[in-house]
Amino acid sequence: MVATIGREIELRKNFLQNRAVETVYFGGGTPSLLSEKHLDFLFQKLQESFTLALSEVTLEANPDDLSEENLKIWKSLGIDRLSLGIQSFQEEVLRFYNRAHSAKEALKAISLGRKAGFEKFSIDLIYGFPHSDHSIWKKDLDEALRQDPGHISAYSLTVEPNTALGKWTEKGRFQPADEDFVAEQFEWLQEQSNKAGYVQYEISNFGKPGQFALHNTSYWRGVPYLGLGPSAHSFDGKDRGANPSSNSGYINSLELNKAPFVTEVLTLDDQVNDRILTGLRTIWGLSPASLQEDFGLALLDTKSAIVQKLETQGWLIWDGKTLSLTKRGMLLADSIAAELFI
Repeated sequence: MVATIGREIELRKNFLQNRAVETVYFGGGTPSLLSEKHLDFLFQKLQESFTLALSEVTLEANPDDLSEENLKIWKSLGIDRLSLGIQSFQEEVLRFYNRAHSAKEALKAISLGRKAGFEKFSIDLIYGFPHSDHSIWKKDLDEALRQDPGHISAYSLTVEPNTALGKWTEKGRFQPADEDFVAEQFEWLQEQSNKAGYVQYEISNFGKPGQFALHNTSYWRGVPYLGLGPSAHSFDGKDRGANPSSNSGYINSLELNKAPFVTEVLTLDDQVNDRILTGLRTIWGLSPASLQEDFGLALLDTKSAIVQKLETQGWLIWDGKTLSLTKRGMLLADSIAAELFI
């Protein structure tokens, strides 16, 4: 698989049209399982095919994969940011999620990372675990803020079809929390993280000033990016596309020296709606002037009644330059964006 990804790097070296690569993100799976040899190989391939001007290199890691030896290797390769898939600090929740690590290992992972000299951390948490009250989530968030990683990504527990959790739900073995329960936990997250000095710079992402994730911020701000490997998505500034999700399909295609990437050509409406959706998710908001400049769309003229309604209802703010969601509006981001779609 690693050799195949290396081949894809070679075949797609022109995708970014000679733009310098500023961030690299090893994620989507468990890249912390890769050996030093494998990671070094991928870095070499990137250096051969692209101009690297790196300001951030992130590695997603499971807490149980962290060791003094691994951390030393990652740091020597230029990885300077860790994204730890902690999910919860409660044993019962970790067992339910079928996580391999324990709560103790989660705390140890943070300690080991700091000891190894890593200054940039992100920890992933999941809220919305069904319970009689909010005590589990409050304990998780309290512990996360006590650890003070500088960056927290928090996501609502969702039930996807054709997963173990989806099948349990179908059979009545699992009952997801209701929307109000989940919304209350989201609001608690906003309140407590703000008190601790974290900025909600994107709906699911909270960082202290100077510690926002540079790589992920590029997604939301429309910067072109190249995704490599099975299921990876890419964006060239205009069109999106993806690699096949099948490992065998991905490998078989590249064995024929053919990049498996399939482009999804976005219509003008798609591009506008994409800008609306991603812009509203962030603290920087949506610039109607940029829509006018890039697409010739006068959004405030075509959607004036809707904008006024959303402002009156307390979901949206217009400051004369940008449209942005209120704290309450972030609860309904997708539906609000849909009202502004063309």
